[in-house]
Amino acid sequence: MYDSIIAKSFSTRYDRKLLGCCALFLLITISICSTFRPHLHPFTSIGNLGDNLPLPENPTLQTSEPTEIETKKLEPLCRILKADADADYCEMEGDIRVDANSFTIFLATSPEKIAENSTVSWIIQPYPRRGMEGVKKWNVKIVGIHDNINPKCTENHKSPAILFSTGGYSGNLFHDFADLIVPLYTTSIDFKRDVQFLASDYHSSWLSKYHELLEKFTRHEIMDIDIQKQQVHCYKKLIAGLNFHKHFMITRPGLSMTNFRRLICETYSLERTRDMSTLNITSKLGDNVTRSRPRPPRVMIIKRNGRTRVMMNHDEVSRAASELGFEVVLAEPEKWTNLSRFARLVNSCDVLMGVHGAGLANLVFLPENAVVIQVVPFGDIRWLAKATFGNPCGDMKLKYLEYEVGVEESSLRLKYSREDPVFTDPSSIHRKGWNELSSIYLENQNITIDIGRFQSKLVEALKLLSP
Repeated sequence: MYDSIIAKSFSTRYDRKLLGCCALFLLITISICSTFRPHLHPFTSIGNLGDNLPLPENPTLQTSEPTEIETKKLEPLCRILKADADADYCEMEGDIRVDANSFTIFLATSPEKIAENSTVSWIIQPYPRRGMEGVKKWNVKIVGIHDNINPKCTENHKSPAILFSTGGYSGNLFHDFADLIVPLYTTSIDFKRDVQFLASDYHSSWLSKYHELLEKFTRHEIMDIDIQKQQVHCYKKLIAGLNFHKHFMITRPGLSMTNFRRLICETYSLERTRDMSTLNITSKLGDNVTRSRPRPPRVMIIKRNGRTRVMMNHDEVSRAASELGFEVVLAEPEKWTNLSRFARLVNSCDVLMGVHGAGLANLVFLPENAVVIQVVPFGDIRWLAKATFGNPCGDMKLKYLEYEVGVEESSLRLKYSREDPVFTDPSSIHRKGWNELSSIYLENQNITIDIGRFQSKLVEALKLLSP
């Protein structure tokens, strides 16, 4: 039958031969394609055509099929970083939607990507100390692509984002650097400034104070995310919380506080990167005659204002330092409104000394090999002094000295008898908890330094400055 159909269609002998050749050629072609199909380019198959087209610049998972990457099971998004303080830290990638109206970060994904019995919701505080008052709580949720609770994007962003809080203890210089600035540095550095900061608990004064430094971390305007009630900002990558290590310390491989301090020197135009106690200064001897001479080493004494941990005889301490050959700078950091100018003043000094407190955080502006003298209040709190300023000095290439206050130098002797556990057993006060310890030894103690004892510490500082 097939022969008769062919005969009618191709009436001549030549046509039949031609038809036979074509049929044979077609059969050979089909055989070759069947054999080598796995090695052919995907574009030779109509079914594979869409696999190699570029993805849209801002894809939304609600309108696109899951890719091979998306079908992998999700790792836990949020975890608690354990260091000197517990810190909530969430890192996510995909279809991320930030809804300030509900203070929720949604990660939309396919159901296959959610592992059975896995956590899909977290409540976090994007600040390196958990349980803080004045820090808003945010929800982080994994939702399905087509879930009704998944909000629609109103603005898509190409750059990744970091969401953090400027609440908590911000406004205190120590916490500004230890809790926020240094963790922001370690969290954002990989993005090479192409990252948007989303500030919750937005404090314009804080951001204004550190704007020069923050501009080294991001080239984008910092967003007050809490007021974005009518917007849903969408990202492909977002970090909520900060990569907190330890107070004034960086334990991440490839980074160090030395690197961080060099960035500070660059930001605030600090001329001295190393200790230069023998720096030459020029003095005028006449109309046209000048002479260079080594300047004396300079010590900055931090003067605390307020009712606690005040150095009651700072004038006597200043005179004692002068008699040993120091040039003394008596400084009240709280009175300086221009951080850049104060940073340069600190950078001009070789020694920074003060009673344990936020003022010592200015050590970040010192040149390398400078000396820090921390006056530790009475109360067996050397561990606290070490953790906050002593240990970090090594990472910053600074030299550290400690002066522990005795009973006769403490104002506590006017409030408690010598037989009181405050003096005889400070550890018993510690066991009552932080509030009790802080109330007695930190919040209600002033200091009158024994000049005779303290002079030996100043002499030690001079020796450390000697080449």
